[in-house]
Amino acid sequence: MNLTEKDVLKALSKVEDPDLKRDLVSLNMIRDVVVAPGKISFTVVLTTPACPLKDKIRHDCEEAVEAIAGQAVEIDITMTSSVTTSRNNAPLLPGVKNIVAIASGKGGVGKSTVTTNLAVALAKTGAKVGLIDADIYGPSIPTMFNCEHEQPLVKEINGKNIIIPLEQYGVKLMSIGFLAPPDSAVVWRGPMASSALKQFFGDALWGELDYLLIDLPPGTSDIHLTMVQTVPVTGAVIVTTPQKVALADANKGLAMFKQPQINVPVLGVVENMAWFTPEELPDNQYFIFGKDGGKNLSEKYKVPFLGQIPLVQSIRESGDSGLPAVLKDGPVSMAFMNLAESLAREIAIRNATFAETQKVEIKVS
Repeated sequence: MNLTEKDVLKALSKVEDPDLKRDLVSLNMIRDVVVAPGKISFTVVLTTPACPLKDKIRHDCEEAVEAIAGQAVEIDITMTSSVTTSRNNAPLLPGVKNIVAIASGKGGVGKSTVTTNLAVALAKTGAKVGLIDADIYGPSIPTMFNCEHEQPLVKEINGKNIIIPLEQYGVKLMSIGFLAPPDSAVVWRGPMASSALKQFFGDALWGELDYLLIDLPPGTSDIHLTMVQTVPVTGAVIVTTPQKVALADANKGLAMFKQPQINVPVLGVVENMAWFTPEELPDNQYFIFGKDGGKNLSEKYKVPFLGQIPLVQSIRESGDSGLPAVLKDGPVSMAFMNLAESLAREIAIRNATFAETQKVEIKVS
């Protein structure tokens, strides 16, 4: 049987992306089909290098082609990726495909720890990642990336001074902590803090990024409004613990993004400190802050539940030493990698499902 490229594409048009619920051919995920005697080769372009379903997609493609070519034919599949975006023709940060806000209702829930490990986990998959520490009054990203005594370079480009973000563990970084002495307090009014965030967006050389994560301060403040008024945000992630007090504040943070005048898609909820596990008893789980609070929050608002991160001493130690836990082997690293895959999946679904988020225009009467 003499097969053609058209025959192969027809067979692959029956293979569905499990998340997007559409076939790979109509999604333009099949490229470079070559049919030769005894061999068929093609490339599958995934929506993210962190795709958790790449093995299933490969298997389904092999089965579809074998059904028309038989098992005697060699099938050579190249798996690659191109991160999707809904930020088309964005005047600010044009090279950034996705801007993701990481928020929490209250402090102390481990939002910066989650953001740090998410950023490094995405970079480990091969994605181009940046991180803005927007917690102007309590920047912790410099410590967690072990670069609190470093300062970014400033370069003149086209007559304008541009900040060059620091890079650590494959992640580009900007924080007010790089611009102020580590032991000094940043005593600024709201407009000054908002101005600093705008500089991180407009006066830094971010280049091409698949994901730019923004570590927001706790609560709902000027910084949050400045962010949504300055750039169209792809989506938001809410970090909480299972504790009732944290959930009450997380409710407010989630509700803020869902307000009609803001309307930023909520990509999901992360439940941090979901249970305590002692190092010497790795199979034991103690639900000291309550159980499944984050999961229940996601069900209440009908948003995805991205995952649970345990309360383990090594996570705290990793943050203090500046070597993120996801860089070490073990179940904690795996939990953060799974979290990154879940987030990447939800971003791909969001980009295929919803229109671009618009900048917020708030009129003052």
